Amino acid sequence: QVHLVASGGGSVESGGSLRLSCTVHGTPTRFECMAWFREAPGKEREEVAKIDNFGRKSSVYGRFAISRDNASNTLYLQMSGLTVDDTATYYCAADSAYLLGLGYRCRENYKYWGQGTQVTVSS
Repeated sequence: QVHLVASGGGSVESGGSLRLSCTVHGTPTRFECMAWFREAPGKEREEVAKIDNFGRKSSVYGRFAISRDNASNTLYLQMSGLTVDDTATYYCAADSAYLLGLGYRCRENYKYWGQGTQVTVSS
């Protein structure tokens, strides 16, 4: 059974850094599409960064860098310059890509989700 285990959250002061990790368990599959989302109290869940196995990656915030290690089936999110607005529960997600025309695309709704890891930034 596929499950994602997220870790690396914690409490830091404003301006600090954290690196989140998310390891895929229960399958040798290297999902083409992986992403980090976050959800803050009273706010909707938002995608903060995504990466695929086709050389594409993006981050909503320039302070956040997403990467992956397919050898260990692990996704990372390096966060720097953290502010109190970054306080949230961070979730990792994974899914397979689908073929559209001549290329592969990632879905907006991911199939597999981690349990979330809490990031708290204090001023």
